[in-house]
Amino acid sequence: MAEVKIAPSILAADFGRLAEEIRDIDQAGCDWIHLDVMDGHFVPNLSFGPPVIRAVREVSSKTFDAHLMVANPDRLLETYKDAGADIITVHAEVSDHLERTLSHIRDLGCRAGVSLNPQTPEECLRYVLDRLDLVLVMSVNPGFGGQSFIPTMVDKISRIREMLDGRDVDIEVDGGITPVTAPAVVAAGATALVAGSAVFKGGSVASYKQNIEALRDSVRGL
Repeated sequence: MAEVKIAPSILAADFGRLAEEIRDIDQAGCDWIHLDVMDGHFVPNLSFGPPVIRAVREVSSKTFDAHLMVANPDRLLETYKDAGADIITVHAEVSDHLERTLSHIRDLGCRAGVSLNPQTPEECLRYVLDRLDLVLVMSVNPGFGGQSFIPTMVDKISRIREMLDGRDVDIEVDGGITPVTAPAVVAAGATALVAGSAVFKGGSVASYKQNIEALRDSVRGL
C-alpha cells in the first residue's frame, strides 16, 4: 500500500499569516493542502473563498484539496478551479445531480470528490463510482474544528472501500484525526488524512514536521 497522504486543514492555521503557514506545512512535508470552504448556509460558519485560495496558491506547489461545504457548489466549480484547486469535493447532501457535478469537475481538469456527513449512508455513492477520484468521509459533523472523532465512521470507511472494488479512488477522512485515531481509519481503508489542530501545534516548521511525522509513524506498516 502506498504511503498515506497527510492533508493539513488550513482552518486550524493562523489566518493572520496564512501564506506563511501554508509555506511552513509544505516545508514540513505535507502531501496536500486541505481547504475547508464554508458558506454559512450548509454549515454554520464562514471561512474563505476563491480570492484567498488564489492569493496563497503561489506559495506552494502541493495539491490544493478544496472541500466545498457550500449549499450550491455547481455554480462555483469553475471559480475554484481558476483559483488553483486541484481536487474539488462536493457534499452528496446538497448535490441534486451528483453524476453531472462530478463529470463537470473532471471536465475542468480537476480530480472529483464526494463528501459524506456522518449520518449520510454510503449507498448514495453506488451509481457514481466511475466518476469518483476521492471520497471524503466526515468523521465529525462539518462546520467546526477541534471536534472528537466519531468511532462508527471506521465501519463506514470499510464499507466504502469494499464498494469501490479495487478502483483507484482515495478515501480521505476528516475530523478528529490524531496519531491515536489515524491507525483505525487507515486499517479500514483510508488513504488520506485531514488533520487540523493535530498538525498546527507549535507554530513552527519544526513542530509541524514533528506533528506530520507522528501521524505518518502511527499508520506506517498498516
